[in-house]
Amino acid sequence: MAGEAPQDSNDGAARAGAPVGRKRDASRDAAILDAAISILAEAGYDGMTMDMVAVRAKAGKATVYRRWATKADMVLEAIARMKREQVDLDNLPDTGNLRDDLLALFRPQPMEETQRKLQAMAGMAALLSHHPALADTAHDALVAPWVEANRALMRRARARGEIAPDADIETVAQVTPSMGAYRSLVQRRPFDRAFLVTMIDGLVLPALGLPRP
Repeated sequence: MAGEAPQDSNDGAARAGAPVGRKRDASRDAAILDAAISILAEAGYDGMTMDMVAVRAKAGKATVYRRWATKADMVLEAIARMKREQVDLDNLPDTGNLRDDLLALFRPQPMEETQRKLQAMAGMAALLSHHPALADTAHDALVAPWVEANRALMRRARARGEIAPDADIETVAQVTPSMGAYRSLVQRRPFDRAFLVTMIDGLVLPALGLPRP
């Protein structure tokens, strides 16, 4: 698209490091990444450009290109930020019961926001079709915050004697986030409470040696 700065032919290559210069303004990063999610949802990965994001965020083009070397870099960071916002790792629920803790991680959102994020995930799927080498990076962006939260809750449950000392927490903590990513990217369906209950009651609790409710 005219006006967009030339990009490396390997659009998905991660930057080697942040540019030297003034310290990045985190508040500007948040506005730009939120704009990236909106443009990704509206135009899809192929249709979005970094210039479009700059205009939506009311940011200078130079500011955007200084922060992200490629469109793929921007999308990956925007998706990772979106996922981190969905789970507060500093304030995890503590109900005294693992099942209730896991369910409490889910925070319902308005239908419009759910649809926006689902469309953004469709754009993420398009990115991966262009750059399959980024699959590992995308996996980390999509599931890492949820895996970390599940792991912390399961370790707490083990410490209070709710689950056995030899329970395979590291593996089980990845089940729901990984299935959620598959649901969003492949099935194009939202991560809703009904899906979470199915995962917890049908897979997570039995895998940890706990009875199904």
